[in-house]
Amino acid sequence: MTKDGRPSLQAFEALRTRFQEQSRKAQAYYTIMHRMREIVGNDDAASVWMEEPLSKFDGKTPAQLVSEGRTDEVHCYIDSM
Repeated sequence: MTKDGRPSLQAFEALRTRFQEQSRKAQAYYTIMHRMREIVGNDDAASVWMEEPLSKFDGKTPAQLVSEGRTDEVHCYIDSM
């Protein structure tokens, strides 16, 4: 913060960077959700799948993998189904 109570340039850049990262994760999540919806037929089933632990990934869920930035691995897994 600056002396007048406004965010500093560094604080603003940090916030912008954090927002962009969250936006990328959200886009990746919904891209995978869309692919699964095409496979399983509806959003509810795709949402359930996103929260199902996968033994191939040591019990992590697709949602956890996306959060960790492992989106490509989830796409490859879907391709192999």
